[in-house]
Amino acid sequence: MLRFSHSLLAALLSVGATFAAPALAEQRPVVVELYTSQGCSSCPPADAMFGELKDRDDVIAIALHVDYWDYIGWQDEFGQPAHAERQRAYAAKAGRRTVYTPEMIVNGQTDIVGAKPMVLSKAIAEHKAEPARMALSATREGDTLRVEGRILSGAKTPMDVHVLRLIPSHTSEITRGENRGKTYEYTNIAHDWNVAGTWDGQGTLELSVSLSGDDPVVVLVQEADAGPIVAAARVE
Repeated sequence: MLRFSHSLLAALLSVGATFAAPALAEQRPVVVELYTSQGCSSCPPADAMFGELKDRDDVIAIALHVDYWDYIGWQDEFGQPAHAERQRAYAAKAGRRTVYTPEMIVNGQTDIVGAKPMVLSKAIAEHKAEPARMALSATREGDTLRVEGRILSGAKTPMDVHVLRLIPSHTSEITRGENRGKTYEYTNIAHDWNVAGTWDGQGTLELSVSLSGDDPVVVLVQEADAGPIVAAARVE
């Protein structure tokens, strides 16, 4: 089994930052979704690798904990049926019959099995090199999130506007199941995921969403039916 040092892993995951113009990095972040479970013995290396993404301005990293491994002895405290449903929608779109952990999906299009930093870096770089399809801004004013956007290029097709919150980090002690006796730190854990609206891509997108709490907010504009992620923004 290959083992990567912390410094080497960080270097590999930062490779993608050199492939696009710096001025566009914050405007066009690449979205990396990690499907993981506290009850999965294969997931800790991917969870650790995923943690290296959290400080990158050009990436929005989202960990979606699934619930379908809960039956083997440990109930994931962040597992949600909706996260597994989203993963199954991606699988169906790609013609796959099964889902698995760990899996990373980049911009709703590229799936990566397991912890493969070089493959992930390549995927991030490739998506960063693509022309921007949409200009998107998200700002928070007190308890209100305001979202605005417009299509710059490409097809104008039905899209969903997703709004979710992130727990930046959490340390968990696992006492049962495949990872019993271990303590792990989890990063950018998704919760309160909702489809806040739909948009046909015409004209200007304007949306206001009520918020509560201090957790960071992520906005994803994604083609309907588990299509590509067209644009994304994070608000602290």
